[in-house]
Amino acid sequence: MRTFHRTTALGIYAASLLATSTLASAQQPSATLALQASASDARFARFAPSGQPSATRLDYSLWNEALNYFVFSMGASLRERAPSVQPNLGTRRVYGHTSGYRLEANRVTFSYLEDDVIQSLADYRRDLELTADQVDIASLARNEQLAFWINLHNVAIIEQIAKNYPLKNPSELMIDGYDLPLDEAPFITVNGVSMSPRDIRTKIVYPNWSDPKVIYGFFRGDIGGPSLQREAFNGRNVGRLLDSAAKEFANALRAVDKRGSTMRVSKIYEEARPFYFADWPQDIRAHISDFASEEVRGILADTSEVDPVLYETSIADLANGEKEPSYSNVFSTDENGMPVYPDPRVPENVKRMVQERDAKVAKMLRNRDRVGQVYIITEQDEQPAEPEVVE
Repeated sequence: MRTFHRTTALGIYAASLLATSTLASAQQPSATLALQASASDARFARFAPSGQPSATRLDYSLWNEALNYFVFSMGASLRERAPSVQPNLGTRRVYGHTSGYRLEANRVTFSYLEDDVIQSLADYRRDLELTADQVDIASLARNEQLAFWINLHNVAIIEQIAKNYPLKNPSELMIDGYDLPLDEAPFITVNGVSMSPRDIRTKIVYPNWSDPKVIYGFFRGDIGGPSLQREAFNGRNVGRLLDSAAKEFANALRAVDKRGSTMRVSKIYEEARPFYFADWPQDIRAHISDFASEEVRGILADTSEVDPVLYETSIADLANGEKEPSYSNVFSTDENGMPVYPDPRVPENVKRMVQERDAKVAKMLRNRDRVGQVYIITEQDEQPAEPEVVE
C-alpha cells in the first residue's frame, strides 16, 4: 500500500478562471435556510457562506491520490441480498463479512494501512484544519466550501477508524479523551471551534445548502451509509460526484426496500429530515424519485408509508474488522488433484470478499448493467464549462 505525505495548507492557490461575479448572485441562502442556521449552535454561524465569494480554490490532489490507493470499489447495487456464507475448511466459525448488504458500498482497505499511512491521515486532517486559519472558508465559492467540509469530515472519519482498527462497528467507536462515539466527539477543530463529524453535517452543511444531494458526500465508516468516492471532492467536481453518489445510494438495497405497503428507507434520511424532508413522506418520496431506477420507481408506486429503519453498521472494509487465522495444514486440490495451499499474505476473509465482488461485477456485465463511466473529451472541451453550483 503506497503512502501519501503531508502537504502544507493544501497548496492553496488563486484561480483566475473562476468567474466570481457570475457566481455571486446565485449564492445567497434562502430565507428558510437562514432561519435554520440561526437555530443552530451560534458557534457555527461564522461558517455560513458569505454573499461575495472569492476566486480562491483549494487543491486536494494529495487526498485524491490517497483515495485512489485505499478505496476498493464494490460497484452498483444488484438490489439483492448476498447469500449466506459457509465456514472454511478446518473451522466452524465464519470470518469476514456476512451481512446481506456486504456486496454494496465501497470499502477502505483498513487492514492494509501501515503506521506511516495512518500518521499521514492524522497530519492531513490537521493540515485541513489549519487551512481554515489561513483562508476564510466562508468567503470561498459555495462549491469550494462544500468540498472542504466533505473532505474534512471524511478524512477525520477514516483517520479515527484507522487509528483504532481493527473494529467491527464504527458507530460504537469511543474517541479517546471525549467519552463520546465517533460521530459525536468534537475532535475536529476549525478556527478555534471544536466540532464532531455530525456537527459538520447538521450545523454547517445541512443548514446552509438547500440541495439534499449533499447528504451523499459524507462517508460514515460503515456499509450502511453513502459510499466513499475514489476521487477527492473539489470545487469543479462536487456536483458530479454528488449526483453519482446519490444515484448509487438511492437505488441500493441498503437505502430502499419494500415490506408490504411500506417503503423502508435508510436512517440517514431521518437525520436530514428537518432540513430537506420536512413534508414527510412526500418530500423523501420526491427526492428518491429524482434518482430512482425502474425497480425503485415500482416501490414508490406500490407503497403508501415510509419508514426510515434501514442501516447496516458493519465496517466498510474488506475483512469485517477481524483477522482470520491461517490454516497452513488445510488445503484444497486443483483440477489435477494437486494440493493448493492458501496464500498467507491474503487472508481468506479478504479473498472471499474480493471474489464475491468479482462475481457480482461479472453478473452485472452479463446483465449488461453499466458498471463504470467513460468520459470522452473532444477538442472543444479544452476549456471546460463552468461546473454546476450546488446550492
